[in-house]
Amino acid sequence: MKRRNFIKNTSLSTAGIISASLLSSCENEDKKTTAKQEEKETIKPIAVCTWNFENANSKAWEVLANDGNALDAVEQGAMAEEANIKNTTVGIGATPDRDGNVTLDACIMDKDSNCGAVVYLQNIVHPIAVARKVMEETPHIILAGKGAEQFAYEQGFKKTNLLTEKARKRWLEWKKTSKYETIINIENHDTIGMLAMDKHGDIAGACTTSGMGYKVGGRVGDSPIIGAGLYVDNEVGGATATGVGEEVIRTVGSFLIVELMRQGKSPQEACEEGVKRIMAKNKGRKDFQIGFLALNKKGETGGYCVHPGFTYRKATNVGHTNEQVDSFYKKKV
Repeated sequence: MKRRNFIKNTSLSTAGIISASLLSSCENEDKKTTAKQEEKETIKPIAVCTWNFENANSKAWEVLANDGNALDAVEQGAMAEEANIKNTTVGIGATPDRDGNVTLDACIMDKDSNCGAVVYLQNIVHPIAVARKVMEETPHIILAGKGAEQFAYEQGFKKTNLLTEKARKRWLEWKKTSKYETIINIENHDTIGMLAMDKHGDIAGACTTSGMGYKVGGRVGDSPIIGAGLYVDNEVGGATATGVGEEVIRTVGSFLIVELMRQGKSPQEACEEGVKRIMAKNKGRKDFQIGFLALNKKGETGGYCVHPGFTYRKATNVGHTNEQVDSFYKKKV
C-alpha cells in the first residue's frame, strides 16, 4: 500500500472509531437524561409534622397541592396551629411560664440553607412568620425578646394578648401547689415541627412552640435553634425534634439525624439512632420524652419518640395525598 493510501485509510478507520465512541457516549447520556427525567417525574409532594396536628398538615398540603413551594407549606402549616386557641403548646392560648407570661420560640429553614428564628417572643400570635421575616429581611438568623417583638411590630404584626382566660386559670391552679418548681411534663411541650417537599423535590422545615409548661422565665429550648430543633440540607433531607429541648440541644439532634441520613441510613433508622444516643446518656431517668421526625430526598419519612413506659413510632404509610395523619402512634412497651 502506498504511504498516501495508508494514511487515508487509517484516517477513515480512526474517524469511524471516534464516531462510534461519540455515538455510544451520546446514547449513554440520553439514557442518563431519561433516567433523571423519570426520577423527577416520580417526585410527589409530601408534608408531615410531629403529633396529631391535622390542621397543620391539611394547610401545608393545600399549599403543595396548588403548586406551592415547601417553604410556604411549612410556614402556613405551622401558622394554622399557632392560631388554634385550643392548642396549648403553641401560639395563642399556649401554656405560660411560671410567672404567667406566654413566650414563644420558632425557626424556619429553606432549601438553600437560609434560616431565621425568634426566641422568647411575646404578644405575637405567629412567631413562625416573624422567623421567616428575620430570615428574609435581616442579615441575622436569631432575634430575641423585646428586640424580636419590636421587629415584629415594624413588620406589621399586631400586638395580641396570648394568655387566654382558660390558660390563666390553669396557671393559677398550678401556682397553688407548684412552689414555682419547673416540672418536666410531657403534656406541656408538644412542639410542632413540620417538614415538606414540593413538586421540585425541594425541602423546607419549620418548628414552633411555647416551650415547657410553667418553665423558668427566660428559658429557651431547642425549637428555635438551627441544628437542634430543626435542620434541613436539601441534598439529603430534613429533621425536626420534639420533647425536652435541653436533651436535643446537647446532641445537636436534628443535625445529627440529617448527617446519619447522609451516611446512608433511612429516615427511620436515623431517628431511632438519634433517640438511642440521647437515652444512653440518660440511663435511669424517667421524667423526660424525646423524639425526632425526618424526611429524605426520596420522600421517605421516619419518626421515633420515647418516654418511660411507652414508645412512639411514626405511622409507616403517610402517602402523598392529604397528609391528615398522626405522625406518631403510641405503642406500649
